Amino acid sequence: MSDDPKRVAMISVHTSPLEQPGTGDAGGLNVYVAEAAKELARRGIEVDIFTRRTTGETPIVGELVPGVRVLHVTAGPYEGLPKEELPGQLCAFSAGIMQAGLSLPEDHYDVVHSHYWLSGQVGWLASDRWGVALVHTMHTMARVKNRHLAEGDRPEPRGREIGEVQVVEAADRLVANTEGEARELIELYAAPPHKVSVVPPGVDLTTFTPGDRKDARVALGLPVDGHLLLFVGRIQPLKAPDLLLHVAAELLRRDPERRRRLTVAVLGGPSGTGLARPHGLEELADELGIADVVRFVQPVRRPVLAQWYRAADLVLVPSHSESFGLVAIEAQACGTPVVAADVGGLPTAVGDAGILVEGHDARTWTDAVEALLVDEELRLELGRAAIRHASGFGWDATTDRLLAVYRQAIHDRTHSPIAEGEGLVGVPRAVIP
Repeated sequence: MSDDPKRVAMISVHTSPLEQPGTGDAGGLNVYVAEAAKELARRGIEVDIFTRRTTGETPIVGELVPGVRVLHVTAGPYEGLPKEELPGQLCAFSAGIMQAGLSLPEDHYDVVHSHYWLSGQVGWLASDRWGVALVHTMHTMARVKNRHLAEGDRPEPRGREIGEVQVVEAADRLVANTEGEARELIELYAAPPHKVSVVPPGVDLTTFTPGDRKDARVALGLPVDGHLLLFVGRIQPLKAPDLLLHVAAELLRRDPERRRRLTVAVLGGPSGTGLARPHGLEELADELGIADVVRFVQPVRRPVLAQWYRAADLVLVPSHSESFGLVAIEAQACGTPVVAADVGGLPTAVGDAGILVEGHDARTWTDAVEALLVDEELRLELGRAAIRHASGFGWDATTDRLLAVYRQAIHDRTHSPIAEGEGLVGVPRAVIP
């Protein structure tokens, strides 16, 4: 029997690949699931993505592209259910997946790929029910996030940590975005090293491409001259968008003449703990006296986002924790240098094509930003390096590596002693250490 998958079930409980990234719970995970699924479909592999239905108008079955179905499972109320309350709906979600599976042949799926720990809990049950391998990608981990909390942010609950440990134990293969994340899985979650594979996420190199900065600014209605600093992402303490405003205020304090040529753009919507103060950034801009140079922009579609990247002189990614940093690699694919926090997967995403800053001190960040703003030749050099760096992160390369993981997981599952009728049956999996 071939180990090449023909049908893959992806599970993304808390956020749909059809949702707009940048607000609510939609972010890099959405992009990852959608782009990986589309690339698998281009190779003739059918993909079903199971996600939670969040509105009554959402069709039960939708199509992302030919070969990729999005199946919306009813689990809990459609509106007003935050991600933190979803663990109580995992039983209902699992039941919905099992119900959907009743109409399918027993060997319909070859592998289950779950994304985020909530999906891993459901994927654990689905893979056992369907008798197929479970591949899991964490995307973020509680024990990592709790080590790098922003000031005033809430730690991830103990229940999530327990759930993640269970998923690590249950999965046949674990996909890490970077070597650093692989080490965290092994050191913080006791993941067996042989189960962990490093598969860096990708970037859509047909959408995120270099372009003329002035043309992009004209298209977006931005000042053609002067400097543009850009933040892209969900508005929450973890992503530290407030640091961009403090940097802007410090730049203006050092040189008040910059005010007439500086624009700061924050592109995204409130999410997570940021929902407690949805207008907190606007209030901070007023307090800092920089409201006149700051633009707050709602999330936009991918082609328009690419124009924002092209329009910017610098993109700041000041996150306290980041498993990879798709914003960084997208910006670089457009030829825009990145100044990023030296945390998580950002060193991998940025490479040598940007600037990494330790810590979150506003003056230190301002030093890094100011040095690039006054040195146009250095910015241009980093922009060229950024394009070269991003070119190695296409979704085709990511999917090549994912398929290798799928094949190994399928091979190990179908050739294991239990699969061949040997060994113990009914031994509980996912014992919490």
